[in-house]
Amino acid sequence: MSKTFTRDEVAKHNTEDSVWFIVDSKVYDVTDFVDAHPGGESVLRQVAGQDATVAFYNLHRHEVLTKYEDLCIGTLEGEKPQVVTPKPGDLSAVPYAEPLWLTPQFKSPYYNESHHRLRKAMRIFTDTYITPEALAREADGKHISPELVARMAEKGILHMRLGPGKHLHGVNLLDGAVKGEEFDYFHDLIMSQEGVRSNARGFQDGQLSGMVIGLPCVMNFMRDAQRRKAIMDEVLGGKKYMCLAITEAFAGSDVAGLRTTATKTPDGKHYIVNGTKKWITNGVFCDYFVTGVRTDKGLSVLLIERGEGVETKSIKTSYSTAAGTAYITFDNVKVPVENLLGEENKGIYVILSNFNHERWTMACAGIRSCRTIVEECLKWAHQRIVFGKRLIEQPVIRQKLAKMIALVEANQAWLETITYQMCHMPYKQQSQHLGGPIGLLKMSITRAAHEIADESVQIFGGRGLTQSGMGRVIEMFNRTYKFDAILGGAEEVLADLGVRQAMRQMPNAKL
Repeated sequence: MSKTFTRDEVAKHNTEDSVWFIVDSKVYDVTDFVDAHPGGESVLRQVAGQDATVAFYNLHRHEVLTKYEDLCIGTLEGEKPQVVTPKPGDLSAVPYAEPLWLTPQFKSPYYNESHHRLRKAMRIFTDTYITPEALAREADGKHISPELVARMAEKGILHMRLGPGKHLHGVNLLDGAVKGEEFDYFHDLIMSQEGVRSNARGFQDGQLSGMVIGLPCVMNFMRDAQRRKAIMDEVLGGKKYMCLAITEAFAGSDVAGLRTTATKTPDGKHYIVNGTKKWITNGVFCDYFVTGVRTDKGLSVLLIERGEGVETKSIKTSYSTAAGTAYITFDNVKVPVENLLGEENKGIYVILSNFNHERWTMACAGIRSCRTIVEECLKWAHQRIVFGKRLIEQPVIRQKLAKMIALVEANQAWLETITYQMCHMPYKQQSQHLGGPIGLLKMSITRAAHEIADESVQIFGGRGLTQSGMGRVIEMFNRTYKFDAILGGAEEVLADLGVRQAMRQMPNAKL
């Protein structure tokens, strides 16, 4: 049983040999920790014997206390802690920290009980297994562990990240949280949004995002059904990793500018591939490369296995090397013609086939990351004391928060509207009608991220530029939000796509 102390008892421990203090009605003995305190021993000695609750929360996030629980020796007599430590799977109590459909007083026509079950199950999994590894890999730059991949595969998480489809039928999805046959795009949205709550942007992409955008090309365009099943089983089972290798130094959003070549051998049984790819997510550690190549009369897509002639090198970017971003060289790589995906010289249709889902998935994740920043800023504004007042009492801070909240809620609502259309359109109609709206949505979200990143740093000040402590999440977001503005199609390209698609619907008559 935990011991109890009076405030007078705690006050006596303010000597050279004994340092106690109080935070949120809990008593901490930091005598043996003083020399190891990252901020120096003088900071702790300044509050020895005192209630340090206000001072602590003016400098630290609550998770710091959970990290040093072993220093807690008891509680104050007759008092109870006021700060609630969330458990894995819990919803945040901070206003606007959760989308409105998860807020008890609000209702939504889009979500049913299976969506709520999946949300909770995925959040528990993320909080328990993904977040600890994500933060460690973000720091050391190492790639995702086989153990975590195996656990994700076992729970059907890798299957769900590809979106709705027959590949989910009969699969155990997070211990029955949802049936594969009922899995829709709102379940898909939940998987995307819950999966980014670890706030580790490099690891977020290193968490097999290459599979998400590469495997559908195999699933939908490989003709050999037996080989297709074998590859899908390998990848969805977590035994092999896959990436999408399209971008080159001379061809990003301009897919038609690819220079990597694939020439058929005289016997017609193989392609010989030569060329390079750049900025390929997960490429450093992948086993399979879904590769855009130039054949004799156009673009084609080949599945290339790692082997002789394939070389990958890590590219250092603004986010962690945990993403496995690669420069790839193909030097006379021999590829069986059976590895052609789709039709020869018509690979553009294979490449474009998954763009909508890729961009929509990025939109889901992007706006959820923005919401996390809003939550962090609301927390900080309520506990940070400046000029004798909490930050939230300053009108200029409330104006910044208002803008951030409005941007998040508006884009989440647009996202859910488009997701509803996806649930009620077959793939062909999605391709026909949603390419433009999804492009505009992604552009809108990355522009919102720009505003939110800027305002959040102003709210946090110097801490928003520091990769540890209270401002860690803010610094990470400010450093990495531009990835979404480039990857999957640059803002300007997607904006133009959206307007050009809209113009096709303009009536010929003058209005």
